[in-house]
Amino acid sequence: MSAAGFDRAFAALEQSVSAGRIPGGVLGYVDRNGARMTRAIGRAAIVPEERPISADTWFDLASLTKVIFTTTRILGHAQAGEIDLDAPLTSVIPDFRQYDPNCWERQVTFRQCLGHLTAFPAVEPIYTYDGDPDRLRAFVLQREWKRLESPVYSDINFILLGIALERLAGKTIREMDPGPGFAFSGDPQHTAATEHCFWRGRVISGEVHDENCYALQGSGHAGLFGTVDAVLGFAGDLLQRAEAPDVTLMRTPLSERRTHGWERPYGGWHGGARASDETIGHTGFTGTSLCIDFDRGHAWTLLTNRVHPSRHFDSGIMALRRAVSDFINGAE
Repeated sequence: MSAAGFDRAFAALEQSVSAGRIPGGVLGYVDRNGARMTRAIGRAAIVPEERPISADTWFDLASLTKVIFTTTRILGHAQAGEIDLDAPLTSVIPDFRQYDPNCWERQVTFRQCLGHLTAFPAVEPIYTYDGDPDRLRAFVLQREWKRLESPVYSDINFILLGIALERLAGKTIREMDPGPGFAFSGDPQHTAATEHCFWRGRVISGEVHDENCYALQGSGHAGLFGTVDAVLGFAGDLLQRAEAPDVTLMRTPLSERRTHGWERPYGGWHGGARASDETIGHTGFTGTSLCIDFDRGHAWTLLTNRVHPSRHFDSGIMALRRAVSDFINGAE
């Protein structure tokens, strides 16, 4: 990609910041040879006090956790022969819905969860049921879940995969190594602020924005923090290992829109109209996104704090993601 293409992509981010749609953001690019470009603009926080953003700012990566952390580790366990992706979750979590041995939940497989091909609802306010993280895990495992008629993108899939990782490792997610450059919290003075949380009664900075992950004290669907360099390092590694068994699965379609853990190109997706068919990507609710184009041999990430100080505002983040992606891929 030319520097001019990166400049045009950054100009789209700059326009969103100047228009007051988002407080700030960082754009990053890496190719399969390791060449990088990064640039930041705007503010890491507006309230309770202003702080500038930089390429060193940490971000709550939100649902990028699903692909950077959870998918990577589930596929690693599968490659090591420690799980069978087509086996039910009960092969690792035998007590899942243990009081109804014939229920549909006990038939759900790892592969179905990775591809969001289950009947679980999109989300559930788990944090409202209890304050104890171990009891909340028991609630997730024993709840009689509403069965949807058609699969949807569901946090429940990855909350369950996170519990499976905990069972396999014999420790909580927050006790695990999140990978080079990543953490499960951030220094509040060096982390982009997210929302003023009415439940917690404060502006969130350095602790996870997602209420369910916060209440569970670590989960497979959210909770990872990192800088633009950490995200680019992860993406660059996948580009260099494009034909490795785990990366091949990440690229293997499971449905029209999804692979193992990731999204794939479809009309109107966040990766724009110019990404190759060999592109995978994902977004995060806080305003983050990552796309990896294996055909062109490059990846790009847009990290913003679009929910600061409130999610209840039209930030235009999807249009921005698509515009950035198209400029990265050669739009004039």
